[in-house]
Amino acid sequence: MRKNYTVSDGKLVLTLQVAEEGGYIVTSPFDPELITEAETVEEAFANARDAQKALAASRAKLLRTLPVSSPAHRARVCV
Repeated sequence: MRKNYTVSDGKLVLTLQVAEEGGYIVTSPFDPELITEAETVEEAFANARDAQKALAASRAKLLRTLPVSSPAHRARVCV
């Protein structure tokens, strides 16, 4: 049986799933694209922050490449 833990540092909420090989598989219930691994809870938060920054940069780059008339671009601009 897999064990999952939900943890927060007051700014970030993470789900830690105990990995078979040790450590954790780290995801976020608020961002399904955020996935990383860590050996400790502290490392989980550090890796998740790095993953968040990489995702933000990737999403910003994608948004710049979308045609202005696309529904995805309009939805992002309205947020």
